[in-house]
Amino acid sequence: MELRQLEAFVAVATELHFGRAAERLHIAAPTLSELIRRLERELGAPLFTRTTRQVALTSAGTELLTRSKVILDEAAAAKAAIRRVADGEAGTVRLGITPPVAPVLAPHLINLFTAEAPQVTVDLQRMWLPNLLDAVATGDIDVALTCGPVLEPGGIATEVFCAEPLVAGLRPSHRLAGRDTIPLSELAHDVLGTAPEALFPAWALAQRQALDTAGIAPPAIELADTDLAAIRWADQPGIDWILLIPSLAAAHTQTVILPVAPRQLVPFTLQWNPSRAHTMAVARFVHCALAADLPAGWYTQPDHLHHTEPDQNPAGPHPSPQRH
Repeated sequence: MELRQLEAFVAVATELHFGRAAERLHIAAPTLSELIRRLERELGAPLFTRTTRQVALTSAGTELLTRSKVILDEAAAAKAAIRRVADGEAGTVRLGITPPVAPVLAPHLINLFTAEAPQVTVDLQRMWLPNLLDAVATGDIDVALTCGPVLEPGGIATEVFCAEPLVAGLRPSHRLAGRDTIPLSELAHDVLGTAPEALFPAWALAQRQALDTAGIAPPAIELADTDLAAIRWADQPGIDWILLIPSLAAAHTQTVILPVAPRQLVPFTLQWNPSRAHTMAVARFVHCALAADLPAGWYTQPDHLHHTEPDQNPAGPHPSPQRH
């Protein structure tokens, strides 16, 4: 039994006239009659009684009509659902993120994408950086978001598309707490509290990259605080300062938050595996992220589709000193 046969049967059963049914289906009347005859042979029962003036359903035809409508409706729904998935209007995007992405960037991008593709589900998974990179390579994650430049293994598409400015966190009593900005060189001999790499490998890597860029290697103590934002860092003796980004600094109430000079941007990277994550839903999410209007205070990076130079492109005002 073919869908084409059921469509022909329903047309005749609805019109009760072979000629009108053939016109409705845009096929020749002999073709329609052959489809019905084949269906009746396959089912082993007549579906219509025919006279020169009238076509009527048999009891077998009446039973088939009810079931045929259900079958055809299901087939149409399945076809529409497949088309939505193929067009990227439905489906699932498995998004893996490292902790620094969670406070601001991930919710921002998910909200933008949900508005654009409301029938696509974003399955958000928080992961440590090594696990995330492995998951992209194996196809267990469709799209990865993390901070800092990361490895670009073969076959993995990597785009550094946005950034947040680096800021320093000081105690109110620190000698530099009254500045509007802080040259990192003036903190080169102060003890830095660093993120525990075992807990936050992506953020620890981003901090090391920032220090290398600044050309300083301050004495460091690993933070005992297991909170990513290190809200309780000042309770740990011997630590003079910490590095943050504004999305991690928002929760601080006892820390003086100041921009650093020269300005440094902590980049955020998007990765996906085109050979494994090739659905239109994934492609739409990637495009949405790379073209997104960024949160206030963020900057586009070279791989952003609307990138401009840093002095021209902050999504909001420069971070101002915060003295909580």
